[in-house]
Amino acid sequence: MRDLAGGFGYLLAGQRWVFRHGRWLGFGLLPGLVSLVLYTGALIGLGYGADDLTAWATPFADGWSAPWLGLFRGFLTGLVFCLGLFLAVITFTAVTLLIGQPFYESLSEQVDRTEGGAVPESGLSLGRELWISARDSLKVLGRVALYGILLFALGFIPVVGQTVVPAIGFCVSGYFLTEELTAVALQRRRTELAERLVLLRSRRMLVLGFGVPLVLAFLVPLVAVFLMPGAVAGATLMARELLGEDDTADEAAAGPDAEGADGARPQQFEPQPQQSQPPAGGGFGPPPRM
Repeated sequence: MRDLAGGFGYLLAGQRWVFRHGRWLGFGLLPGLVSLVLYTGALIGLGYGADDLTAWATPFADGWSAPWLGLFRGFLTGLVFCLGLFLAVITFTAVTLLIGQPFYESLSEQVDRTEGGAVPESGLSLGRELWISARDSLKVLGRVALYGILLFALGFIPVVGQTVVPAIGFCVSGYFLTEELTAVALQRRRTELAERLVLLRSRRMLVLGFGVPLVLAFLVPLVAVFLMPGAVAGATLMARELLGEDDTADEAAAGPDAEGADGARPQQFEPQPQQSQPPAGGGFGPPPRM
């Protein structure tokens, strides 16, 4: 539970950071607006065509009597749209980060700079960074698609498919959404996708506490756009904890005397002032006893 709260705390901390640095909030909005236009058009098209798609995919049900045909295909149409929405939530971040790679990398560097410690740079060209980001995003998308197909199939199970499966879907979405966001900071540290996944698995509850509320918020398109800069900032803060950089920065700031040889913090002794007899008949306070 502490890690869940901690993940949500990083999400809030990222939003606070961008609102304290208003220039970076405006800086990070443009890629999200471009992605919003693209995804809105795609989802509108899916909404109009999902019923035709399910009718094409289920020709065996053409001869079914009412109301079973309508209920069956209506249920499938809903599942198709939910699957499309599920994929849109996951890929929205990847596409937005790809479009806004220079914007979000600069934002992440600024977060590192304001929080103290090193400000890592990948040293790669922009083209190389875009290629690595696109390649890793496709790998993540492949994993998400496998989970999506599995959850889509489980959605046919009565009751479970309408309760447990959507909850699992949000957790899967939140996990991989967090991976995409932390990748901005971790790629600058030359951390490969496999290593990033190991880091995230080591703190699953922290990751879900960050990602699941963000997925729920991203279901509202305009909210997704305005939360993206803060989400990148919060993911950078969380990446620093995952790598232990905050602890290192704290120890460095404390100086070499902060810890002893055995790792324990040494005791600090303050010299005690010497007691002196006040002069007789003078100074402040009561006169000395005779």
